[in-house]
Amino acid sequence: MARYTGPKNKKARRLGVDLGLKTTGAKLERRIGTPPGAHGRKGGNRKVSDYGVQLAEKQKAKIIYGILERQFKKYYTEAARNPLSTGDVMLQLLERRLDNCVYRLGFVPTRAAARQIVSHGNVQVNGKKLNIPSYKVRVGDVISLTDTAANIPYIKSLIADKEKLSAAWLDKKAIAGKVSRLPSRSDITEAINEQLIVEFYSR
Repeated sequence: MARYTGPKNKKARRLGVDLGLKTTGAKLERRIGTPPGAHGRKGGNRKVSDYGVQLAEKQKAKIIYGILERQFKKYYTEAARNPLSTGDVMLQLLERRLDNCVYRLGFVPTRAAARQIVSHGNVQVNGKKLNIPSYKVRVGDVISLTDTAANIPYIKSLIADKEKLSAAWLDKKAIAGKVSRLPSRSDITEAINEQLIVEFYSR
């Protein structure tokens, strides 16, 4: 169950965009325009090749969803076999991950937190505990928190927050949510250019 465990904001500063990796982004907001490293300011204006742009976009998507290269490429390969748009299908597969669904339901502030509660067995799918963050949800699946998870202070406060909305393709009620339909491209709010990722793997 590999994942990136290094400095989160360093990755965001390298790519120049808030990746939603931390609960509070105030500190990052002040430094987002400065790449990390001793020569960050000097190196920020250099020209990037087409390959570099494509690579950065792939890295951004990987970091946002919290997965490493081997698993990310599997999603691309599966999407490439589908007759529909490869980029759209790839993003749909990423969105259907169980940890992402817990995040999209608004139960936790970050995908890393969602991965943690799933891995610790605090999430149920159709009434059964499931500790596999990469589990691919289907239409009709009901995702719910265990009583243990629902009583964690920060989760409790998020559940009580009436302004915290879930994704449009998920029907949320209290500590449970149902997959009402598969996610579409328009449901994804992050600024990801999937065409650049497809071009990177199609080289």
